[in-house]
Amino acid sequence: MSVLADNSSAKSVNLDKKGSADFAQISSEESDIAAYVGVKTVEATHKVYGKYSKWALFISLGLAAYIYSLDGSTTYTYLSYAASEFGDHTLISTIQVAQSMIIAVGKPVIAKVADVTSRGAAYTVVLIFYVIGYIVIASAKNIQTVAGGIILYAIGYTGLQLLTQIIIADITTLKWRGLVSSLISMPFIINAFVGANISANVVTGAGWRWGYGMFAILIPVTLLPLIVTLLWAENKARKLGLAPKSTNSGKTLVQKIFHSANQLDIPGLLLIGASVALILLPLTLSSTAKGGWHNASMIAMVVVGCVLIPVFAFYDFKYAKYPVVPRRFALNRSVVISSIIGAFDFISFYISYTYLYSYIVIVKPWSLVNTTYFTQTQTVALTVFGITAGVAMRYIRRYKVLLIAGLGIRILGVGLMIHSRGADGSDAELVWTQLLQGIGGGMASVASQVGAQASVPHADVAMVTAVVLLITEIGGAIGGGIAGAIWSNLMPTKLATHLPFLTQEEREALFGSITAALAYDRGTPIREGVIAAYGDVMKIMTIAATVFAVVPFLLSFLMPNWYLGDKQNAVEDVGLAGEHVVDPVPSDHERQ
Repeated sequence: MSVLADNSSAKSVNLDKKGSADFAQISSEESDIAAYVGVKTVEATHKVYGKYSKWALFISLGLAAYIYSLDGSTTYTYLSYAASEFGDHTLISTIQVAQSMIIAVGKPVIAKVADVTSRGAAYTVVLIFYVIGYIVIASAKNIQTVAGGIILYAIGYTGLQLLTQIIIADITTLKWRGLVSSLISMPFIINAFVGANISANVVTGAGWRWGYGMFAILIPVTLLPLIVTLLWAENKARKLGLAPKSTNSGKTLVQKIFHSANQLDIPGLLLIGASVALILLPLTLSSTAKGGWHNASMIAMVVVGCVLIPVFAFYDFKYAKYPVVPRRFALNRSVVISSIIGAFDFISFYISYTYLYSYIVIVKPWSLVNTTYFTQTQTVALTVFGITAGVAMRYIRRYKVLLIAGLGIRILGVGLMIHSRGADGSDAELVWTQLLQGIGGGMASVASQVGAQASVPHADVAMVTAVVLLITEIGGAIGGGIAGAIWSNLMPTKLATHLPFLTQEEREALFGSITAALAYDRGTPIREGVIAAYGDVMKIMTIAATVFAVVPFLLSFLMPNWYLGDKQNAVEDVGLAGEHVVDPVPSDHERQ
C-alpha cells in the first residue's frame, strides 16, 4: 500500500498503489488551490530575512509560546472565583462550553485570515481579541460580562495556538519541523509547576481581576516583537517587489467586501461552525442538562449538527471557489488518517483523564500538592518525549515508526490503569501509567502533525493544520461526554452497591461532591465504600479508553511515510522561499 511521489512533478502523487486517484487532478488546478496573498508573502519574506532578523523571529516566537503556556496554566483557575463573587457559580459550565466551542470553531477562521491576508495581520487580529477580552473580564461588573470577555479571549487564545504552529511550518523544512514544534511546547514543563504557584498567589493576593488583567499587559509585551518582526519582513518584501500586492487593490469598498468574503468562504465557515457547535454543545452539557440524554433537545442538536456535515461538504466541494475544506483534503490519506488518529486519541485521553483528579483525591492518601504534580506528569512527559521524537525525526528523516511506537506505548499506559487502579494499587505503577501515556503521546502527536503537513502544498498547510486540530478537539469533546455519561450513570449505582446502609440523600451528597466524601477518614466504612465505588467506575472508564486507543494504533500502519528532507513539504519540490529544491533521496519519497 505504498504511495510514490514523482520527483519530476510537484503535484503528481498517487493516493493508492493502483493509482486510481492522481494528486495532480486534485490539487494542481489553479481554481482549487488559491494563490493566497498570505502564503506567497511568507515565501517572499524568506528572501529578506538576515541572520539577526531570523534570530529575532525565533526568539519572539519563543516568547509567544511561553505566554500562551503561562496563560493556559493559570487563568483557568480564576473563573470559579469570578463567578463566585457575582453569585453565579452554576454558570461556570455554560461559560466553559462556550469557550471550548470558540476554541474549536475559531481555528479554521484564523487559518483563513492568515492565508487571505498575512501571518502578521492574523497575529494582530489575535492580539486585539486577546487584549479586549481580558480587559472586559478584568473590569466586569456581572457574570454575563465575564462570559462575553471569555468568548473574545478564546478567539485570541485559539488563534495564538494555531498561528504558532503555522509559523513553524512556514519557517522550517520538514527535517526540522518536528523538533521545532516540540521545542515550542517546552514552557509547559516549567509552567506545569510554576503556574500553580502563580495562580495561588494571585487568588490569595491581588485577586482574580488582576489574574486576568495582568495578561492584558503581558500579551502585548510578548506578542509585539513577533508581530513587528513579521510585519517588517512582509513590508520589506513588498517594497522590493518580492511579495504580491493585495488582490483588493483597485476595487470599490463593496467589491472589496464581497471579494474578501468570497476568499474567506463565509458560508462554509458558518456551516462548519454551526455543525461543530451543535455537536459539541450536547456532548459537553449532557451531564448537567435536565434529563441528560433523555432530553429531546440534546438529541435534536446532535442530529442537526451531523446533518450539516454533508451539507457543508456538498457546498464546499461543489460551489465554494475558495473552500474551507477542499475536496482534495478528503481524498488525502495523510490528512484523513491524522485527523482520525487525533480524534480517537483525544477520545481515549479524556475518558480516562476527565475524572482522574477526583479519583486520585478520593482513593490515594496523597497531599493536594502531590496530586497536582501527578496530574501534570503526563503533560511533562508528553513535552519531553515530543522533543525527543523531533530529534529522532531530524536524523532518521521518517516519522511513521515513531507514530506507531508512540501509539503502542499509549495503549500500554492506558491499559495499565486497569490494573493499577484502586486504593491498594502500586503508586509507582500508577505514576508509570501517566508517564507511558505522555511518552507515547509526545511521539505520536509530533509525528502525526508533521505527516499531515508534509502531504500538502504550502498553500494548504495552514488550513490542514486547522482542520486536523479541529477534528482532534471534537474527539476531546466526545471523550469528555462519554466520561460524563459513564460517571453519571454508573456512580450512583456503585455507591448504592457499596453503601447500602446510607439513605438516598446521603449517597447523592457523596456523588455530587468530593468534599463530602473527604469529610470521612480513610478506614471508615463510608470512605472505603466510596473508594470501592470510584474504583469500579474507573475500571469501566479505563477499559473504554483502552478500546478507543486501539483504533489510532491500527490506523497508524496505514499512514504514509513521507521523507522529511530540505523541502517545505513533500509534494512540491520547493524550499521555504519557494525556490526549486530536490532532495537527494530515492524515488520512493513516500515509502511505507
